[in-house]
Amino acid sequence: MLTLSSPPLQLKPSFPFPHRSLTSFPTLGNISNQKKYSLHCCTICNLKDEREQNGTMENLKGRRLLVFLISSSLFPTLPSIGKTKMKNPYDEKRLLEQNKRVQRENNAPDEFPSFVREGFEVKVVASENYVKRDSGLIYRDFVVGTGDVPKSGQQVTFHYIGYNESGRRIDSSYQQGTPAKIRMGTNALVPGFEEGIKDMKPGGKRRIIIPPELGPPVGPSTFFSAKQFEVFDVELLGVKDCTRRTIAFYSDVVCD
Repeated sequence: MLTLSSPPLQLKPSFPFPHRSLTSFPTLGNISNQKKYSLHCCTICNLKDEREQNGTMENLKGRRLLVFLISSSLFPTLPSIGKTKMKNPYDEKRLLEQNKRVQRENNAPDEFPSFVREGFEVKVVASENYVKRDSGLIYRDFVVGTGDVPKSGQQVTFHYIGYNESGRRIDSSYQQGTPAKIRMGTNALVPGFEEGIKDMKPGGKRRIIIPPELGPPVGPSTFFSAKQFEVFDVELLGVKDCTRRTIAFYSDVVCD
């Protein structure tokens, strides 16, 4: 029986192989395994230290970012406030100059009004010669004319030129070669147009600025595609009385 304190024992094999001694000392293989194990432990320790350091750095970065966000929200920088105060999103002078340039390109008539838009609001810029009514209609008389103003049921004969806000011509009875004839009070005209000529006198010339609420209906089935101001130069040629006549089953209106 062998004990732990007994010296190394040498055994001689009965078969012919080279002589080897069995000892209790660790072999080279065990030593290399121990070295690998110790190296592995050191690597784990190093990785753990690096992770702890990285975690500490990430915590510090997170704290610095949180402090920066809080300070930025509570105490905005002065230069940004100055830029906000100095910024002017609505430069009326610049827009007026731009409108005049576009009107010249469209060959708009003299003293054509300007329309300055700020969001959904529109400001009409015109000379003091224009008159604005409570309904929102704006007009100016170039020639007053003589005679009586038209009444409901009477026929008016007039020439006209229609413009949009940019001064571009959209319609003209002069180009058509014949004046327009409409009976007053029959809803044959847009509300703003009829209001603008109902107090004109024959021979008078007037420029009418019609706001969208008094203008024509808009949509795909109409000539106008957006709610805009319309401008008309109107020349009232004459006013006639009209009577209704009936012949058998036929009835019409005759104006003379």
